[in-house]
Amino acid sequence: MCRFIIAQGHFDPTAVLDAALGMSTGVTALDDVPTRVHPNGWGAVWRTAAGTLATHRDHRSLAESREDAGMDALHTDMLAVHVRHATLPDRIGPRFTHPLERLDDSGPWYFMHNGFLPTVYQSLGLNMSAFDSAEYFDYLLPRGEEELDIDRTLARLRAIPPGGTSGNALLLNPRRAYVVHWTAPQAPYQQYFTLRRLRLPEAEIIASEPVPALADVDRWETLAPATVIELPFTPYERSSRRAA
Repeated sequence: MCRFIIAQGHFDPTAVLDAALGMSTGVTALDDVPTRVHPNGWGAVWRTAAGTLATHRDHRSLAESREDAGMDALHTDMLAVHVRHATLPDRIGPRFTHPLERLDDSGPWYFMHNGFLPTVYQSLGLNMSAFDSAEYFDYLLPRGEEELDIDRTLARLRAIPPGGTSGNALLLNPRRAYVVHWTAPQAPYQQYFTLRRLRLPEAEIIASEPVPALADVDRWETLAPATVIELPFTPYERSSRRAA
């Protein structure tokens, strides 16, 4: 189980990192949740002034390694952060730290997942699962595809064999980000897997839980079930971004 947050527009990157830290340590956790603390690594993706994507990964917790990341002077108009709690104890370490990355003819893609989908490998024709998030990445976005077809994605989600929890995910390339909000109808803790959206005058933020430090809880909109949101990136305006 994991938590993630993505912000786009004019925002304070330090506040977004603080929000991810709060989610990783359980500060903003809801009352009835299966997991409050997410200590098994973290990662980030952000947009540079050149319009490319930069990444950071650390298999340590965000609380113990944030200063080492060197992100306190970040300038960006898009930042996504993922904090991880490994469902299986043998799925811990650099290999399993998000964002997952894929390079092919369609360019670079980055992937962050919140949930556990131990049956998705079956839909890829594999004999067994090695890492459910990596298999889910390949299932949602077959290699070579340049964009996520929303209707086809929703159909793929409905076709996942029973036995998992959530498919909440971020898929990012230099042109756009996609937010996938989907949880198996039979999965427990539906509220834990419900994404929230905050619309500000100059920014938009989607997170795994409402963050009161960014805005009052009643300002966070609950995303509808089975939703895929596309966030296209606009030309970067470096002068309008503040240093974190």
